[in-house]
Amino acid sequence: MSRAVKTHFATLWEEIADLEHSLRYVDAGGYRTRVLDIAGATPDAQTVVLASGTSGHIEAWTQNVRAFVEAGFRVVGYDYPGHGYTSLSDHPLEIRDYVEHLLALLDALALERVHLAGESLGGWLALKFAPKHPDRLRTVILSAPGGRVVGEPRLDRTQSVSAKAVSEPTFDNVKKRLQVVIHDPENITDELVRVRRAIYARDGFSMAHVSALREPERRWRNRVTDEDFAAVPVPALMVWTDHEPTGDEAEGERLCGLIPDGEYLLVRGAAHWPQWEGAAQFNAAAVAFLEKHA
Repeated sequence: MSRAVKTHFATLWEEIADLEHSLRYVDAGGYRTRVLDIAGATPDAQTVVLASGTSGHIEAWTQNVRAFVEAGFRVVGYDYPGHGYTSLSDHPLEIRDYVEHLLALLDALALERVHLAGESLGGWLALKFAPKHPDRLRTVILSAPGGRVVGEPRLDRTQSVSAKAVSEPTFDNVKKRLQVVIHDPENITDELVRVRRAIYARDGFSMAHVSALREPERRWRNRVTDEDFAAVPVPALMVWTDHEPTGDEAEGERLCGLIPDGEYLLVRGAAHWPQWEGAAQFNAAAVAFLEKHA
């Protein structure tokens, strides 16, 4: 695979301004959920649902939404409970909470079957959601999926940087948090930092609740295993990188090999956000995968 090419990183408004879209709130399982809904080529176009990472939000998919829409798909991005601008959670969130919320969102939007694209926590969610609700999915895209039990030092560093970004949400502290997932600091846009800074500064925002799955005991009981990859019941595109903090290239290939109907994409020059740093390569492969299974 070729290396990720530096390019212009668009703002969300640049990407959606001329597209038919709505940014609204819907009730999903009791949470006032922020939803970006971009129309597809036809009223019955198949839908791609975008699920972000821990403490993430819709804007993590800024570099991808247009590619999906131009391929004819309807795109739905959303914020989890406690994340982004969805209503806050009053308790630590575990995978069952995310699964139940996603199911409630699909019902609220009358989406019978969707393509689910998840990055990091979103991939973790997809791996757990798919075997339980295969009738609601067409495919999954697993972009640097999280959930496996890896070395504690990596988790400790993430927790430390995340906590400081919330307790002291300065531009520099929030940018340092994003450097945990983005390999090249030059690929972090001011818009991305400012959006996340505003979210972290929300009254009542709790990193402890949204990052609860980093606690060892809670992570262990929610963990992703080889058996979870082997249990994916729909076609899957597995996206990995050469700077993925949870495993090397060989590990990415091994995990993909466990999936019954899995395809593998390696994005070079990226870390834990291949959909952002390797957007051109990611978009081309993802659209081809979706069209193949549409």
